[in-house]
Amino acid sequence: MTRLGTGIGWRPEIADAVERMPGIDWVEAVAENICPGHLPESLVRLRERGVTVVPHGVSLGLGGADRPDEERLTALAERAEALGSPLVTEHIAFVRAGGPLTATPRLEAGHLLPVPRTRDALDVLCENVRIAQESLPVPLAVENIAALLAWPGEEMTEGQFLYELADRTGVRLLIDVANLHTNHVNRGEDPAKALAELPLEAIAYVHVAGGLERDGVWHDSHAHPVPRPVLDILTDLTSRVAPPGVLLERDENFPEPAELERELDAIDRRWRRGRGSGTRSSGGRPPGRRRARVPTGGASRRPSPVTPRGSGSGSPRPPCCPRWSPARPSRRASTGCGSACRPARWPRSGLTWWPNWPRSCR
Repeated sequence: MTRLGTGIGWRPEIADAVERMPGIDWVEAVAENICPGHLPESLVRLRERGVTVVPHGVSLGLGGADRPDEERLTALAERAEALGSPLVTEHIAFVRAGGPLTATPRLEAGHLLPVPRTRDALDVLCENVRIAQESLPVPLAVENIAALLAWPGEEMTEGQFLYELADRTGVRLLIDVANLHTNHVNRGEDPAKALAELPLEAIAYVHVAGGLERDGVWHDSHAHPVPRPVLDILTDLTSRVAPPGVLLERDENFPEPAELERELDAIDRRWRRGRGSGTRSSGGRPPGRRRARVPTGGASRRPSPVTPRGSGSGSPRPPCCPRWSPARPSRRASTGCGSACRPARWPRSGLTWWPNWPRSCR
């Protein structure tokens, strides 16, 4: 498994600060915010320094009833190729419903919705994951999500569901410990039980993020400091296994760079605390922030079935994203392409995404 180390979510608002941070081995960028032919200059500079960049998708909807859209898969593959990424990641979620085969028009949720933990839903998810794996030039890892609700009639716990998914498809797992905390508060689920049931050897890397509780509901905002309970879950996980990478997510309400560095240091200390408890490795080295970076150029890849279609760098205006959903007028698109187009935004989050992105970002 690819060794990553310590990373942070790359966002345009903190791009300069990320470039200056010591000990950053890799970054993760929202795939839908990037045009392959016009990569943000900050990401280009990071890549030139040997920093790994992983595209993180939010719009495939692998948990939906429909098969993954070929154009969306092609677009995600293009981003992996353009960034030279060792893997790509997505979510165990559905994001749209309706369409030609139903009695309703297609609806975009604009949010990650939980998949019912039933055998039928697992069958659909496994098939969609297999289709995505065949279409992508690099390995796929999928993330457990935060949820405000539980579906009635669920047949498996989260750990059992993820175990079955990894066992049947060979997909890697991106474990978000903040989402385990969210589901503990909102759904009464035990994070330790989930970790005990996971196929730990399948973990590709770990997300750590902050949120806030309001009226008894935990909101996975990615806009607040990482709380102690989330760090405690990270310690529990790293006492069981040494994941190849750990990444801090922050999507809005960005603090000063020094505060982000303190959070990264706190994550690293928790990593080391768990590491001293006798972990087994899932293929990666400890992500200690003061260690030298391990190159990832030798990562195994399957031949790509996709021919990248980015526009030339000399184009005065990139032919990307001419069609967008309306956004708040105070925000510009964070594609790095200089476009004045404005994307839709996630509720209570700084992530930007586009329902029509694959068909327009060319």
